[in-house]
Amino acid sequence: MAKILVTGAAGFIGSHTADCLLGEGHAVVGVDNFRTGRRENLAAALRSAAFALHELDVAEPGALDKLVAAEKPATIIHLAALVSVQESIANPALNFSLNVAASQLVAEAARVHGVGRVVFASSAAIYGDAAERPIRESAEKLPVSPYGAAKLASEALLLGHGATYGFTVRCQRYFNVFGPRQDPSSPYSGVISIFARSYREGKSVVIFGDGRQTRDFIAVKDVARANVLAATRPGVTSGVANICTGRATSLLDLAALFASHHPGSPAPTHRPARTGDIVHSLGDPAAATAALGFTAQATVAEGLHELINGPAVPALS
Repeated sequence: MAKILVTGAAGFIGSHTADCLLGEGHAVVGVDNFRTGRRENLAAALRSAAFALHELDVAEPGALDKLVAAEKPATIIHLAALVSVQESIANPALNFSLNVAASQLVAEAARVHGVGRVVFASSAAIYGDAAERPIRESAEKLPVSPYGAAKLASEALLLGHGATYGFTVRCQRYFNVFGPRQDPSSPYSGVISIFARSYREGKSVVIFGDGRQTRDFIAVKDVARANVLAATRPGVTSGVANICTGRATSLLDLAALFASHHPGSPAPTHRPARTGDIVHSLGDPAAATAALGFTAQATVAEGLHELINGPAVPALS
């Protein structure tokens, strides 16, 4: 079993990834500055003797380097980031600092201290509003936001370091991740978490645009499993892979699924489309299957059922 350092460990994807790693017997060094991460997301992890939490800012020069020197992890899973497309548009300098400069510091820490593997949280946003569907990793990269551009730049930084200095880099191009612990309080949070809160409170959900835009929604537990495979699977080589299901769901279809759990809920409210939002997004998962042995397991309907009703309780034998 390995010691693995997870940046952004108190975040939505980070906390599920930490839980998954611990469940497989690995030691986890969690890092978070709690700008958006929440300590309560780590409630289960903090009960484990194999988990250590460090409050620090990955973007602060020297901070991560010192920790990596002390802990000597086999792998770094780099999930800490500015995660909002809209915030990257409003504050491109912050986007550069938290998404590009921080990735350079991760790359340097891996180089200097002999880390064998880095797993990076990239994004389907690097493709922009791609005409090709399903989107393959070879598709043209035309990001339409500073966020997408920063993820693409970070991939190049990390892959370049890995190729030059001899460590493995896996770039995980997440599509639309959803599930428990996703923060609905931000107006830029994932659409499913925002819909879940609105339906729970009996309010009309807001759809930006006509609702025919589509997304490849993937459950966070599947994403966590993909991260663990990228971090620990023997023989993995450097590369990129879409982390997706290969199934498209429109926002209107999503609203209908929620409405089936909330009879009598008000109809959606439509507002103008937002700048930087992508119209259609559908990934090809074949590369992740080939490189990592990963295939998404949960459907959107199954993931929503768990999000709304909680996980199923196993029957007593």
